[in-house]
Formats: sequence, C-alpha cells, structure tokens
Amino acid sequence: MPLAIVYSRGRSGIEAPLVTIEVHVSNGLPSLSMVGLPETAVKESKERVYGAILNSHFTFPIQRITINMAPADLPKEGGRFDLAIAIGILAASGQIPSKLLQQYECVGELSLGGELRPISGTLPVALQVKRAGRQLILPFENAAEAALVQDVALCPARTLLDVCNHLTGQKQLTADIPPIQLQEEIHTLDFADVQGQYHVKRAFEIAAAGAHNLLMLGPPGTGKSMLASRLPSILPPLSEFQAQQTAALASISDQGFKVADWCKPPFRAPHHTASSAALVGGGSNPKPGEISLAHNGALFLDELPEFDRRVLEVLREPLESGHITISRATRQADFPARFQLIAAMNPCPCGYLGDASGRCHCTSEQVSRYRGKISGPLLDRIDMHLEVPRVSHEVLRRGSPEGQESSATIRARVIAARNVALMRSGKPNAVLSASEVKLFCPLTEQGHQLLEQAMERFGLSHRAYHRILKLARTIADLSNSAHIEIGHLSEAISYRKLDRTIK
Repeated sequence: MPLAIVYSRGRSGIEAPLVTIEVHVSNGLPSLSMVGLPETAVKESKERVYGAILNSHFTFPIQRITINMAPADLPKEGGRFDLAIAIGILAASGQIPSKLLQQYECVGELSLGGELRPISGTLPVALQVKRAGRQLILPFENAAEAALVQDVALCPARTLLDVCNHLTGQKQLTADIPPIQLQEEIHTLDFADVQGQYHVKRAFEIAAAGAHNLLMLGPPGTGKSMLASRLPSILPPLSEFQAQQTAALASISDQGFKVADWCKPPFRAPHHTASSAALVGGGSNPKPGEISLAHNGALFLDELPEFDRRVLEVLREPLESGHITISRATRQADFPARFQLIAAMNPCPCGYLGDASGRCHCTSEQVSRYRGKISGPLLDRIDMHLEVPRVSHEVLRRGSPEGQESSATIRARVIAARNVALMRSGKPNAVLSASEVKLFCPLTEQGHQLLEQAMERFGLSHRAYHRILKLARTIADLSNSAHIEIGHLSEAISYRKLDRTIK
C-alpha cells in the first residue's frame, strides 16, 4: 500500500497535540514534498531521514514522495518528527509492515547514521500518549523522563534499525528502565546557619506553610538573600500532579528537565537585568518564562527596585490568576504560573536608611523615588512585608543563646500545617477564593472589629483584607487551632505595615 499513517506529537505551549503524518509514495519524477506548516528544521528533516534510511541498510524510494502533517494549521518545529517521517516512508514503500503503526506514536530526531537523538518536551508527550492508549517509541535518552508518567507504555530505542526490528517482530523493544527512587532530599543550606532573625524565620515558616508572598526590607548584609536561598529546605514536596506540571514546563524550556528534580519545588532567582519576556515567557514560538518555571515553587527577586518597573508590573496578573497567556500574531500559548514570590530590597538607594551609625545621606525625595519603583497594586499582592534588621556582633560571634532550629524541624511543622489546609480545602491557603475565604476563615465579632479598625487606620484595600484572613488562617494552622484567634489575626495584620509606607 503506497500510503502510510504514523502518529507523532507536536508542541503548543505545555500541551503536546497529536500530529498525524501521512506518507504517500507514487510513480513520477523523484521528489519529496512536505506540507502542513513545517518550519525550517522540519523541512531539513528530509536530508537527515535520507541519510538515516540508507545507513540503516534500507532503500530510499526513488519515486514521488508526499508527506502531509496534519492538522495543517498547527506549526511544526524541531527534529521531533524525523523518526515518524522515516517510519512512514519505509512503511509506504513496503519495506516494513504498516498494519501495527496505529498502535504507536513516534518522536525522535535522527542522525545521518540512523541513531536516535533526544528531544525536548518528552513528559507532555508521554502524558498525552497515555491518555490516547497507545505505545510511545522514543529515544532511549528520553525514556527516564517519560517513565515518570505512571503506566505509560514505552518502547525506547537507540537507532532507526531497532525500531524497524521491533515493528517487523524480529526483536522487541523493552523498557528496561529502573523505577524512580525518591530519596530524602538533602539540603546543604540550612536555617540553622542563620544567627538570630527569629521573627524573619517565623515569617518564612508561615510563608512556606501557606504559599504566601513575602517581601523583606533591610540594609545590606543583614541576611535577606541568605534567608531566601534556604526557603527550598522547608518547602513541602510536590504532589504527583504538581510534579508532572512542573516537570512538563521544565521539559519544554531550553534548560530541560532533570529527573533528580522530581517532586522538588522549583526555586528561580533571575538577575535584576531580566526583561519582561524573560519573566513571563515569549518568542515567536512561545516558551515559558521564569514565573512559569517557578510554578508550584518560589520566585526570588533580589534587589527588587533595581528591576525595571515595567518588568515588575507584568507580575501583577499572574500573581492573581496563577497563569499567563502569551499572545502572538499567529499563535497563543497559555502557561501555568502559580508561584510564590519572595522579594528583597534595601530601605533606600544607599541601603543604610535608619542605620544607627548615620551613614545614610539619601534625601527624602531620593528615598521616595527609590521606593516608588514598587507600585501600590504590586505591593498589595504581597501578603507579608517585614523588616530585616542588623544582628548584633555578640550574636554573630557566640551564636544565639536559645540555639537555632534546623530546616528539618521547621519543615515538619510546615508540612503538617500544609496538610491541614489541603484536607480542608484541597489547596494552600494563599490561593483560596473569596467564597472559600468566607467559608474557611470566619472571625469572631471581636476579630471583625480589629480587622475593620486596621483597614480604616492603614487604608488597606479589599484585596489586603482577604490576604490578611488567609495569612491568619495559616498562622492558626501552624498553631493547631481550628479557629482564627485574636492573636493569629494580630500577627497577620502586623505583616502588612510596608504598604502604608511605600507608595
């Protein structure tokens, strides 16, 4: 039969849409035509396929070959279709049987020698193949990543010849992939290294337990970056669904996904020179940015006012909605972006405002201009604002008399509080909707009066009202309290003081 149909997978955002590759071989002048919106890398695949077929001891048909890649309106990119095209040509020319092809999907780039090379975005492909109920033929180097999807049928291969032997029944491909062994995560950065700063570590514990956003303000050298870098050591592990989402985003990015990072919350810390496209993602074929790569984890922005103000403003919508839609003239991509924002800044341009030594010589206008780089709407979306003061030399030299809690001790409390929230609402407290806040964060009459007084005195917004309630709910969970007490609410209100001084 001169027509062969092979299934493969393309890429559109975080999804892997089905691409049906139809290969027709007919009499006529020798030629190879490829239709269906192939980009340059796909058009060049005919040279790789030609060399791979010949070097795998098959015959390249000297006939008219037409390759259609459906759907025609989906742009095709990269070398991921090489294997499917080669299999289609061999099946259409009668060199391998085509009756079993409907059971498989093929992805993989070919070398001129016929070896299979790895591709990006394997995890989304494996997820879609599992839902379709087919088997996935893929490069051996991608098998470990694809195996993270439970119960997916994999056929990893090293060469085109191995795939053909499997399809002809001469030698079956077997998925000899050892199961993923999730080992206890060992962190070299520990909160026990931080001397003093008890109230800041307390704030980090609350932020980790409820996935709340946090902003630190303090002079240089007080440990802001040191504290932020230790946040991953107290974050709870990801669920399987969260791990799949996070891994899929990393898989389609330029950095790729490391199997060792499975179930670990991501921690991203871009430099302050990053552009808005670097943060939210972009490109003619949109790829995820830093906020999506931090999905289900934390995004740390050090020296917050040094970021361009327009760059910071692009964070406002994702902080609220948990996703980002990137629109281009010819296509649109939607990426999840439910990240926890951790930020740090100095109190003034020189960094020493309020220092006891009086080293600051910044004028009030300079301080106002510096702090004004952070807009009110952005600050309103940050749950916790806290000052990080200097630690005395005595504490640095001798350590804290009460000793320092390790990250493992703090993490145990964080996981317990997070589990309480998940059992109650199925999500961290920071992402509760308005109706869920009303349901899960009730206050006593005294609590309502206290919160209303704070709202009126400090001019807080309705968004701040809900964020205070969510924060108080997390504090109550850490205290093993079923109800939000006055003490929990007072502590939550105390973390909102910067938005009445930064305008």
